[in-house]
Amino acid sequence: MAGPGFWNNNLKAKEVIAQANLRKDWVEAWRQLDRKCTDAAELLEMVEPDDNASLTEIENDLRSLDTGVEALEYRHMLRGEDDARDAILSIHPGAGGTESQDWAEMLLRMYTRWMERNGYAYKMIDLQPGDEAGIKSATLEVTGKYAFGYLKAEVGVHRLVRISPFDANKRRHTSFASIFVYPEIDDEIKVDIAEADLRIDVYRAGSAGGQNVNKVETAIRMVHIPTGIVVCSQNERSQYQNRINAMKVLRARLYQHYKAEEDKKRQHLEAGKADIAWGSQIRSYVFQPYTMVKDHRTGQQNGDVQAVMNGGLDQFIFAFLKTGGKFERVDKGDDL
Repeated sequence: MAGPGFWNNNLKAKEVIAQANLRKDWVEAWRQLDRKCTDAAELLEMVEPDDNASLTEIENDLRSLDTGVEALEYRHMLRGEDDARDAILSIHPGAGGTESQDWAEMLLRMYTRWMERNGYAYKMIDLQPGDEAGIKSATLEVTGKYAFGYLKAEVGVHRLVRISPFDANKRRHTSFASIFVYPEIDDEIKVDIAEADLRIDVYRAGSAGGQNVNKVETAIRMVHIPTGIVVCSQNERSQYQNRINAMKVLRARLYQHYKAEEDKKRQHLEAGKADIAWGSQIRSYVFQPYTMVKDHRTGQQNGDVQAVMNGGLDQFIFAFLKTGGKFERVDKGDDL
């Protein structure tokens, strides 16, 4: 990087720096684990058999070391071209009105809890409240290392089975919501969007129940005419900022769209891609008559549904990463 002419190609220079920073992160993570291992080994040599306090300290250090090694192993699985990028996550309820919209809002809370627990920052780009409860859609920008790499494990249809709080007869209902995740694209990556290919609508943003509707049209809806992709942004106060956010989401979605088209042409689609579609759930969350969360791609399951809904998703994400994104569906969960 210190060589002559390094900055002659600004785009290439930034790519090299980004790669160098990623490698430094790997080296530093390994060095920290190596230091912990060395410190624990040295302490073990010095400790007396009856020194319970030191033995407890060593035990805690070994637990921390084991967790660190496991985290590094999972990060090693994230070697895709876009895995290290920030992410854009969208949630959409399925058919079913209030039931599915409420389920979509529950998923939104689950993912924001997971982000908070794992040190990811997030910003709401668009939130469409439901008519009675829940949400019609939500789009978040998630920032942090490997945000896309981890969250791509969540793409697909998520199914809820519970006694409905909206049913006076207390019957069991099944609801669906879909999760989409896109890598956020750097400004240096060119995604050509012609003005003639865009239809941009402005409208008044509002909150749940139609309250606090803005008197000025600041919300933005963009339609990319050639692909039919639609994005919205209404959470900023200015039309200008909402336009920037909408364009950011559109660029990410177009990047993913064109990339998928190239993959199809080269016949390099991931195994199981066809299964990640509406009506074919990747995971079921059962609240009644028993409690169970089960991933139908990996067989991973957890009986503590509340812990999962509070952001405890790591076991499901890691189980998916172990498959390398290539898996044979365990079951479709029809018996749950």
